[in-house]
Amino acid sequence: MHGSPPAPSKAAPSAVAYALIQHSDPEAIFAFRAGRPVTAGAFLRDVAALAAVLPARQHVLNLCADRYRFAVGLAAALCREQVTLLPPNDMSGTLAALAGDFPDLYCLEDGRPGAPSLLAVAVPDEFVGAPSLSAIPVLPAGQPAVLLFTSGSTGRPKPAPKSWGTLARSAIAAGRRLGVDSLPSAVVVGTVPHQHSYGLESTVLLAFQHGLALQAERPFYSGDVVAALQSVERPRILVTTPIHIRALLAEGDAVPRADLIISATAPLTHDLAVEAEKRFSAPLIEIYGCSEAGQVATRRTALERGWHCLEGIALRQDKHGTWAAGPPVETETLLHDVIELSDSASFFLHGRSADLVNIGGKRSSLAHLDHQLTSIEGVLDGAFLMPDDSDRGITRLIAFAVAPGLSTDAILAALRARIDSIFLPRPLVLVDSLPRTNLGKLPRQALLQLASRSS
Repeated sequence: MHGSPPAPSKAAPSAVAYALIQHSDPEAIFAFRAGRPVTAGAFLRDVAALAAVLPARQHVLNLCADRYRFAVGLAAALCREQVTLLPPNDMSGTLAALAGDFPDLYCLEDGRPGAPSLLAVAVPDEFVGAPSLSAIPVLPAGQPAVLLFTSGSTGRPKPAPKSWGTLARSAIAAGRRLGVDSLPSAVVVGTVPHQHSYGLESTVLLAFQHGLALQAERPFYSGDVVAALQSVERPRILVTTPIHIRALLAEGDAVPRADLIISATAPLTHDLAVEAEKRFSAPLIEIYGCSEAGQVATRRTALERGWHCLEGIALRQDKHGTWAAGPPVETETLLHDVIELSDSASFFLHGRSADLVNIGGKRSSLAHLDHQLTSIEGVLDGAFLMPDDSDRGITRLIAFAVAPGLSTDAILAALRARIDSIFLPRPLVLVDSLPRTNLGKLPRQALLQLASRSS
């Protein structure tokens, strides 16, 4: 059964509502696909065409790899008042679990098949005979929009519902902090997946709410990232992660100039931020947040240690930890990090609560130890792990390092000069690569499996 395309939402005068996009001129560039521009008017026509054929269901799984088609699918679902589910991964087990939890779930795809048990709707490469929208849709702030899921790096993924108003307010606040109004019509080039909180906020919603253009492709390898940046004119914004930044700078070749770099998903070192700003000739802004709360704060890592909350967000602390609240946050949310407040809107970050380790009465954090390991010249990647048997009184750390050409003795000698000997790993395991997700995260379970194979 299919529904008809809706007219743009018209909220009551007293109701709060936000426009789908802020591209006031239908000829403004909304996206680039394979180097070809797509106008805002063409985007709205594609949204109307897809909305017309979506099944009359409440929940949709958007698996589109092409960022433009993902944006069309997200917008069409919003126009049909459908909630888009964005799981932490698209593995068959994850999709099967979602299908069981949401019996009316169907999926949008643009090439690779999704879950076999789900009704699939293909988002075509081009829409033929698409109807036009007379106006940009305006959606009620309270309309349920997406259901994000935590990465599952510290346990079972948990759902985090977001209304359209929360998403819009967060994108507006982030854009103001990032200064994108000084980069009119900038092109957003993202190395991160748009199905996850950071990618959704910084490559799709940032473009929606600030009249920017998004690049449909998601480059991953360094050469592809360079080519993607070179394929569009300035101003251009690179949305990426510390892993990608480190790989880009390790190439040694000149990188294209950017106008803004945005980084998140893992701690960024001061030295790497300084080098990135120099090589790209652009400011680098780091974003702190999580799936549950969304974007919370930013800092210019090359110049400061402290973080500053987005406009409208305030923090408070109690015996449970630090809570974030405000219009850009769906509901008051407990943050899973050790935070030292300067005031209600600024703070210092000391790592995740689950990362704290206490050995022989001495305290440290896994994030700090990881930083010391990866700061050793020749170590390309690395991570510490406190295994499960530490809960039974056996306190020992394991570390993994990607360090071609270095021996374990050389790395341990360098670590002795950087950390207390009580935190030296036993053992230190050399590996070809670490089991990072496409966001650069290292799920604890994946590290435990790596430790089991290495023992």
